[in-house]
Amino acid sequence: MMGNYKIFVEGEADKRFIEQLVQHLWSVIPEEISVFVTNGYANMMAHGTESAYINQMRRTADDGGVNLVIFDADADCESRRQEIVDWGNKNGVNFELFLLPDNYGSGALEDLLERIINPANRVVMDCWDSYENAIRNIRLPWKNGEPLTVPAKKTKIYAYLEVLLGASKTEKKEDKGERAKLFRQKSLGFGCHGSF
Repeated sequence: MMGNYKIFVEGEADKRFIEQLVQHLWSVIPEEISVFVTNGYANMMAHGTESAYINQMRRTADDGGVNLVIFDADADCESRRQEIVDWGNKNGVNFELFLLPDNYGSGALEDLLERIINPANRVVMDCWDSYENAIRNIRLPWKNGEPLTVPAKKTKIYAYLEVLLGASKTEKKEDKGERAKLFRQKSLGFGCHGSF
């Protein structure tokens, strides 16, 4: 990865993923990568906070750099894309846009991570799927027949990592080399080599 790139993401998990992906693909250490956490796409476009992002994007462009916006598509990829592109046009900022999980469908970072789970570890996710199905079918009398809340996708991914890496910071540090076994190395099917 060469040149002056500024990458804008929604949250800390996105930042860690992008830093690790860039490090893996281009052997760039995280300290050399400029990733800005916006705390959500709406926050980047909000009147009280947007000027910081607009100014950073303009500085990057003025310096001959490239702005990359990598956000979740959420429920409607094309609607989200149009909303972000319109914001950029309205504010006179240029950027490349990629919407997770694959730049054309609905979803988020967690959907991408679930797609690239190492097949040898799939049994952990199958177990979680069974758990979710069981939760959906439980009706507690004090909830008046209302279904229980199924945990968010983020919880599913964090649980996967915790089950395989351990709960404590010490365990996670000791198993750092094991992370490569958690996800398939070559399953990012959207052609990320050379995209940035």
